[in-house]
Amino acid sequence: MASSILLLVSVLPVFIVGYYIYNKDRNKEPLSIISKLFVGGVLSCIVTLVISVVLFSIVPFFEADSESLDLIELLFQVFIGVALIEESSKWIFLYLFSYNDKEFDELYDMIVYGAFVALGFACIENIMYVMEGGIATGILRAICAVPGHAFDGVFMGYYLGLAKLSEINNRQDLKSKNMALSLIVPIFLHGVYDYCALSGRTTLVLSFFVFVIALYIHAIKRINITAQVTKKLRYKNTFCPVCGRKVDSDYCPMCGNKNG
Repeated sequence: MASSILLLVSVLPVFIVGYYIYNKDRNKEPLSIISKLFVGGVLSCIVTLVISVVLFSIVPFFEADSESLDLIELLFQVFIGVALIEESSKWIFLYLFSYNDKEFDELYDMIVYGAFVALGFACIENIMYVMEGGIATGILRAICAVPGHAFDGVFMGYYLGLAKLSEINNRQDLKSKNMALSLIVPIFLHGVYDYCALSGRTTLVLSFFVFVIALYIHAIKRINITAQVTKKLRYKNTFCPVCGRKVDSDYCPMCGNKNG
């Protein structure tokens, strides 16, 4: 009974946050791609665990108790040993599972995709932490960690969506910039979150709560603004691969084929 309650506490916030982000989408994405991306997030968590085990065996420093580290050492531990590995793993599955998918035809789509990859990761991580730490850990993580992961995914998806838009409009300079930001921004946000939370310094711990509030406000604002943009991503100067007609959108009026 106790294990069932802890499991519920672990997964419930994941589905609540996921429902909020998914429900903002005016043109709902198929559950098939949402499920695929969630599974991708689960796989990214497994990949992270494997990489971490290998890294810890090579460089034991990254496995050290954060309380034993000074602020400079902690900086390297959380940004390289945690944020870089976790967000890179999520990014790989997000890109592979959605960037060239035919369902990706609106900017907000990639925000949804990024959030669900992050929530797949958060679900597995949350179960492990809550099963060990109990109800109190579950409540704290429901307020901070789960939305934190999801909102990191929101920014990852937002910039990856802008990269796709830049690609469509033949702006390789902007594509490269947004591709980089789709990884740099979530790594930065994740690193700051962990650094403040694990520092053990009163000032930084207080800064953690300010940071979390600011992150949530900015992420929700980004969600609300982008969700209003329902204009399809436009594929300029391309030809329908089915009938050969020249089209300037993601839909061929001649044969009905959906490009992308």
